[in-house]
Amino acid sequence: MTDQTDKPKLGTRPPLGLKRTVETGKVKQSFSHGRSNTVVVEVKKRRILGKPGEAAPEAPKTPVPAAEAPKPAAPAPKPAAAAPAAPKRSAADDIAARKELQERLLREAEEARMTSLEEARRRDDRIKVEATEDEKRRAEENRKAEEEAAERAQQEAAEAAQRAAEEAERAAAPEPAQPSAADERPRHHTPAHAPKRHEPARPTRGRGDDRRHSGKLTVTRALSGEDDSRARSLAALRRAREKEKRHHQEVGPSAKQYRDVDVPEAITVQELAKRMGERGADLVKALFKMGTPVTITETIDQDTAELLITEFGHRINRVSESDVDIQAETDVDAEDTLKVRPPVVTIMGHVDHGKTSLLDAIRGASVVSGEAGGITQHMGAYQVSLPDKSKVTFLDTPGHEAFTEMRARGANVTDIVVLVVAADDGLKPQTIEAINHTKAAGVPMIVAINKIDKPDAKPQKVREELLQHEIIVEDMGGDVQDVEVSALKKTNLDKLLEAITLQAEILELKANPDRAAEGAVVEAKLDKGRGPLATVLIQRGTLRVGDVIVVGAASGKVRAMIDDHGRQVKEAGPSFPVEVLGLGAVPSAGDQLTVVENEARAREVAAYRQGVLDKKRTTSAPVSLENMFADRASTTIEFPLVIKADVQGSVEAIVSAVNKISTDEIRVRVLQSGVGAITESDVTLAASTGAPIIGFNVRPNAKAREAAQRNKVEFRYYDVIYHLTDWVRGAMAGELGPEIIENVVGRARVQEVFPAGKRDKAAGLLVLEGVIRKGLHARLTREDVIVSKTTISSLRRFKDDVAEVNSGMECGVLLADTNDIKPGDNLEVFEVEERERTL
Repeated sequence: MTDQTDKPKLGTRPPLGLKRTVETGKVKQSFSHGRSNTVVVEVKKRRILGKPGEAAPEAPKTPVPAAEAPKPAAPAPKPAAAAPAAPKRSAADDIAARKELQERLLREAEEARMTSLEEARRRDDRIKVEATEDEKRRAEENRKAEEEAAERAQQEAAEAAQRAAEEAERAAAPEPAQPSAADERPRHHTPAHAPKRHEPARPTRGRGDDRRHSGKLTVTRALSGEDDSRARSLAALRRAREKEKRHHQEVGPSAKQYRDVDVPEAITVQELAKRMGERGADLVKALFKMGTPVTITETIDQDTAELLITEFGHRINRVSESDVDIQAETDVDAEDTLKVRPPVVTIMGHVDHGKTSLLDAIRGASVVSGEAGGITQHMGAYQVSLPDKSKVTFLDTPGHEAFTEMRARGANVTDIVVLVVAADDGLKPQTIEAINHTKAAGVPMIVAINKIDKPDAKPQKVREELLQHEIIVEDMGGDVQDVEVSALKKTNLDKLLEAITLQAEILELKANPDRAAEGAVVEAKLDKGRGPLATVLIQRGTLRVGDVIVVGAASGKVRAMIDDHGRQVKEAGPSFPVEVLGLGAVPSAGDQLTVVENEARAREVAAYRQGVLDKKRTTSAPVSLENMFADRASTTIEFPLVIKADVQGSVEAIVSAVNKISTDEIRVRVLQSGVGAITESDVTLAASTGAPIIGFNVRPNAKAREAAQRNKVEFRYYDVIYHLTDWVRGAMAGELGPEIIENVVGRARVQEVFPAGKRDKAAGLLVLEGVIRKGLHARLTREDVIVSKTTISSLRRFKDDVAEVNSGMECGVLLADTNDIKPGDNLEVFEVEERERTL
């Protein structure tokens, strides 16, 4: 930077000389209301070349480094001595004057050259900091031009000094004439015929001068009217580069990219345009030209998409819709990547045989106290640390008959099944069902004979009953381990854990933890504050917070993971049960969890799976004409229901249980089932069909309660599943009404028909069997075809009214509401009994 001490005052002319710099100064601006502002302006000094006889401009105060100072020029040759030009001036005075003039001119030339060099150096330093390579090149050219100008100025000064010396010598030559007083002139007066100094060309302000468009208008230029050229600013250089870049882009457009486009069997025009990298409007225009007017959101088939792709120069890759789904069967881990993992143990058995109590005793916590009715209605997942620092994951399944799917799901994701059988109760239906699920899953079994502390416990009887189902324990020569335990007294729990550890060592359970996670959904629910939650058992890989996942037809990003103790964890390895937050919807229990690379892939897979589910739900098998009319003629009554529960497994169990209650006369129709609280839309659906709403461990929100009161919708709340099924069974029986039972009392044949009054007809009967009473229901048949159903309004024997007529006797009857009676017809008399209906 230049020294700030030599700045001239703003608005004054700079001193004469070759100095040419751009200085900065500050100007204070005053505004209304006492406001002011200080701005920085540029002050450019004017370069003025002095005449040889004038005073030399002041040298710059900025010191020049000694290394850069040029060597002084060699002194010019001294001129020869000359005679005095006048009698009053001696020759010595003239010579001294000429010598002084010569030295002054040389000094001025040297100072001008040094000033020019210093200005060029300063300009170079400033250009190095601010300018680009192009500006540096221009600055170099300017510096060379200024050096050349300084050298020319020095040469002209030397030539002027030489000419002045020659003139002085000629003037000093002797003249014959005596000088007069009039010829006397001042000592330092320049001869009249001395050559004039070369004036530099002034800058013109004509129209052809392009420099008037360059640079900003400074205060100095505005005051002095100058239009000198100056260096370009950085902003101007930046704008020039951007303009040049745009010019190159316009001149040379980038080459078109041709892609391989994956096209499924059906795709929208908008999605196809995105995959092709083209504008959607261009594809719509091309389809219009092909004679297919479509909008950008319409779906086109694979052949039409191929025509479009070929038209735009791309290459098609035909794919099936099923290729979108994740194929986990082909992804097998290498043997060297597998590491030992904890075993997954599922506890199964009949209801009230002590499964949850046994798990409580192993965990040291009380789970059964939190379950309604003392029975497990959710599938729980827990991890227990053993004394030897190893870990075991337990799954607790419900034993009620309605939770069949939960037990099957538990057997499919497990490594070992612990079958709990009560020693005082033996094998029950759900115990046998658990045995069948275990065999179907192909997993080993350990029999835990519970409640041996009871006085009527018979463990040996349990072992014998197991033989009926091909379960042979080790005590009877088989290969199935059995342990006698007591969950209440905590007896032999260590033996049960030893049996589990031994069985796990035999299985050599391994998994690869260093890969993308895969797992199975054990249970799923909708939490009011946290949204959809899924209890997931990781099967291989490691699930971390932030992973993008697909679970069935739901996708999302793992926001948090909670273990079975309610603590947040950052990652979960193989055989680790965690509760996952961050899904966009509640998945179904039993769905597979898979980690994918990005959210776009997750949404694509979830959308495909949802489409498959919708197609299954809406598409039915073709119905023949006969079946269609048969369905119309069916008299089966439908009992509509709306079911909401707290978890997905309970929803499945309830729907399955109520469907089993259906009979040929009445069947359950589940209008809607789901997870979460009862909402206003559920009430609206129930009100339109007259269906009651069943809430299992859930309640309606405020808006739903208001809508239910307004529309008279019935709510039924339950927390034990067999209470729910008992109410549904009774409600369906009440919908059918009481059961009507007909008891035939007697039969008779019409012998004769007599007129009775103006319109009625009386029938003469012969009672064939039983008895005929007045007021009973009767059915008149003709050739075994029912003619009419009626009642006996009058019964006479001869001319007397009687209450009944026995078999073998004749009588006359008057039938209500019918006159279609002919001889030979048969009359069947019966009583009607109403009984309470049960399903």
